[in-house]
Amino acid sequence: MKSLVTILMIGLISNVNAQIGRSFSLLEAKEYALKNHVKITNASLEYDKAVHQKKEYLAAGMPEANITGAFNQFLNLPVQVLPISFFNPGAPEDEVIAFRAGTEFNSNASLQVNQLLFDGSYFVGIEASKLLIELQNIQQTRTKEEVLFAVIDAYHIACVAKENLAFADSIYQITADLEAKQKSYLALGVVTNEELDQMTYAVLTAKNAFENAELQTSNALALLKYSMSFPQDSVLVLSNTLNELDKEASQISIGSVEDNSLLPLLQTQIDLSQCNVRNNKAGFLPSFSAYFQQSYNAYRTSFDFFQDKPWYSQTNWGLQMKIPVFSSGKGRAVVKQSEIQLMQDENNFELTKQGLKLQEVQLKNTLSAALKKRSLQQENSALAEKIYRNAIKKEALGNGNNVMVTQKLSQVMIAHAEYTASLIEVYRSKIELDKLYNKLN
Repeated sequence: MKSLVTILMIGLISNVNAQIGRSFSLLEAKEYALKNHVKITNASLEYDKAVHQKKEYLAAGMPEANITGAFNQFLNLPVQVLPISFFNPGAPEDEVIAFRAGTEFNSNASLQVNQLLFDGSYFVGIEASKLLIELQNIQQTRTKEEVLFAVIDAYHIACVAKENLAFADSIYQITADLEAKQKSYLALGVVTNEELDQMTYAVLTAKNAFENAELQTSNALALLKYSMSFPQDSVLVLSNTLNELDKEASQISIGSVEDNSLLPLLQTQIDLSQCNVRNNKAGFLPSFSAYFQQSYNAYRTSFDFFQDKPWYSQTNWGLQMKIPVFSSGKGRAVVKQSEIQLMQDENNFELTKQGLKLQEVQLKNTLSAALKKRSLQQENSALAEKIYRNAIKKEALGNGNNVMVTQKLSQVMIAHAEYTASLIEVYRSKIELDKLYNKLN
């Protein structure tokens, strides 16, 4: 019985916690995404893969040992042909003798060790493998940047949607309250059916706006959960308010485009292109390697390799050298192509830097204009709401007009929609500028 009660209590607590949900500030949402997002995990795996690729390349310059073995059975022994004069000098020179030589069963085993002594491409490749690791490290940073941008943007949208829902709810409630009062006045003859219908129209309009705000809030929270890699079936609660986000967004970021994460990526690409040029030039250099081989061979007329019979050993070592002599101009053409690619990468670097500076000017101007627009739209929305509430009060006192109430409702909804749009524009411009300066984290 106690166990059953315990299980029920645990289930009840779990259900309550699921309904309460987990609260996130913007900072906490960013930290959660950095720890749990699949894109970041994959970027980390790519980095680990690059580390192992470097180890693989380094191993190419280390000693390599192989053991090989073989077994042969000659169903027909090979035929050897020799002049008869080899055995009998007095025999005619054009006469030959054929005979089968060798043993039916042969087996061998050998150990061979190879060691690279010099290869220009190998040393260039080591440097390139280090650059590949650096490249993946930069890609990791850029992946985190993309995830953070998506999380911040989604969090802003969700906060604006939440505020818009509260506003739509308040407008719907005061409009519905006035309709309820006017229904009671209808029996007393204070209002007409036409006036009540006009007020009902206003209520339905406000209700529709409220339901749309609910849908937008639900979609915004779903987008935020996806951006964070947070379970969609769990409840997420926003702990930051618009006022807190406004304070941060109102401060224009100070930074430099030199800190943009794209520039190190392009610089690493230039370094890789330089390695490619040196690697192609190294193709004209000689390469040296050494080897050592120990082998054992057995020859049997019957399959008795496991008996105590002799195995004949052979030991040898040597050096190998390869010197490129002539490639019909192919090698020089390849070098020239890599040099052209290097020049293109350097030009792209400068072009990208100029583009980032242009983007900096545009984003600063956009953010400055958006802040001014938000201030005006905020004042306009507050004024429209004040006018609408006054119209509601006048109508409640019998000094208003239901048609005017409907018109003011439309006015306040348009003004608030423009205000929320200006908020999104401010937040988006701010985080784009932060991304440009590599300051999202």
